[in-house]
Amino acid sequence: MFKPLVKAAMNHHPIRRVLADGAYDAKENFNFLACHGVDPAIRVRSNSVAKSRGSMTRKRVVAERLKNPEAWRERHQYGCRWRAEGVFSCMKRSFGEYVSAKKYVNMAREMLLKAALYNLLTQMTANSYPKAP
Repeated sequence: MFKPLVKAAMNHHPIRRVLADGAYDAKENFNFLACHGVDPAIRVRSNSVAKSRGSMTRKRVVAERLKNPEAWRERHQYGCRWRAEGVFSCMKRSFGEYVSAKKYVNMAREMLLKAALYNLLTQMTANSYPKAP
């Protein structure tokens, strides 16, 4: 699902970087991102070898990460993906993990409604605290 998801996102917004975990460490994904001019922030496996084997982009990422993992993490802002994970976790705690609708269209509407409610609640709680001097 990597390519269809990235393509769908590209149709709506310009994409500069894709953050992904090690499950997406495949030369096809690196080559796809390179062809579209997207910076791949995909965590490569810890036992990766810096040989091209069909993907020069992956080779560069592996070499950079093996040389200095912390510098790679900072350069690609790899820790930022946890912000999104935190939002999804909070939404699941607030509204549950399941969708009640049966039809796909209604499932999408239900998820949009939950996201809108989450955004509204976040705005309300942010505005209720006094601002720091």
